[in-house]
Amino acid sequence: MNKTLLIISREYLTRVRKKSFIVLTILVPLLIVGMYAAIFMFAIAGNKELKHVTVLDESKVFKDNFRDTENIRFSYSGNSMEQEKERILNQDDSFLLHIPPFEKLPRDVEILSSKQAGMDLIETIDRQMERVLRDKKLTEAGIDTSVLNHLKVDISLGTTRLTEQGEAKTSAGASYGVALAACILIYLFIFLYGVQVMRGVIEEKTSRIVEVIISSVKPYQLMLGKILGIALVGLTQFLLWIILSLAATGVVKTVLADDIRLSSKQQMQVMEQAGGAAAADTANPALEVLQAIGTLNLPLILSCFVFYFLGGYLLYSALFAAVGSAVDNETETQQFMFPVTLPLLFAYLSSFGLITNPDSTLLFWLSMIPFTAPVSMMVRLPFGVPAWQIGLSMALLVGGFIFTVWLAGRIYRTGILMYGKKVTFRELGKWLFYKN
Repeated sequence: MNKTLLIISREYLTRVRKKSFIVLTILVPLLIVGMYAAIFMFAIAGNKELKHVTVLDESKVFKDNFRDTENIRFSYSGNSMEQEKERILNQDDSFLLHIPPFEKLPRDVEILSSKQAGMDLIETIDRQMERVLRDKKLTEAGIDTSVLNHLKVDISLGTTRLTEQGEAKTSAGASYGVALAACILIYLFIFLYGVQVMRGVIEEKTSRIVEVIISSVKPYQLMLGKILGIALVGLTQFLLWIILSLAATGVVKTVLADDIRLSSKQQMQVMEQAGGAAAADTANPALEVLQAIGTLNLPLILSCFVFYFLGGYLLYSALFAAVGSAVDNETETQQFMFPVTLPLLFAYLSSFGLITNPDSTLLFWLSMIPFTAPVSMMVRLPFGVPAWQIGLSMALLVGGFIFTVWLAGRIYRTGILMYGKKVTFRELGKWLFYKN
């Protein structure tokens, strides 16, 4: 046991002292938070940019009917088309809305400018034109638009989960987002750290260092120490990423708090002006999802994420170690990697289709099978999973890990000292039954 602890300590300290580990640990949270902050700031800056739209309305239907918004100002022109084209030719913030004469519906309406008009500008003008035409048709039909607007209703469906402990507010959007993020992260991390085990084994084997180590410890102890040591590296990196991400997010929120509130308010006002109160309630779905994340059982999800990451990593890294011990270089691993990683890849790809039905029979069984449970159970957890199913899945994963480590250990003890031989699956099968 002491020898295994020494190997764990060696693997852990060797990796956490590397510059690449330190740089990656600090850089990743800062890059992610910085990326989102940059996107948000550019979005705010874009919204603050004032655009001038000159309306050349030859139909006379829309005159004085466009409403100014926070970043769009409408004006009306009586000049000719050629005069207006020449005027806006060198003005980046000016646009010409040309509406030709029409009888029933406007055709060939176009926005002319010296640069491409943004989607927000196009959608705003489109909604306002639809509103004007709708009001015109209602008036012509003898219908009072104010009465019609008063009769409009807006229904917003909420979801509440009934449990023996009481009622709990939920959000399908937040569950979907968290499930998708957890599925992607756990798949990537299992591969990221599992491949590190395989490369470490190949490096030691090709440099013949392993021959010296094997003279002091058993192959099984070496494999287990290497797997657990890298698992601790992964956990350390996780914890540092969470701490740094929370700290960086807190700083960004503090700095941009006023802009976030202002942006949300402006967007609500624009949507109200363009489409009425109903549209305003659905102004920012992303903001609703972020607020709804608080309705999820985050302690359970985070603790399960750590468990399934560790379980999945230990299970697959044992197989990766066995693959690494059976080959002489990384190129030869390709023939073994695909069959080994196929269950995990299947769980990952199928999750995108099954996430809309988290209680499906297929997803249930995938969340029970140890080779697919790390990804599939994380897809189900945000939507609520009975405690007995979580317990059964965890027990099967632990059992699967123990069996896989035993299986991989029998391949590892033979393969780690085997050089220059082309290994096949049949050969690996024979190694399982070799006696010490």
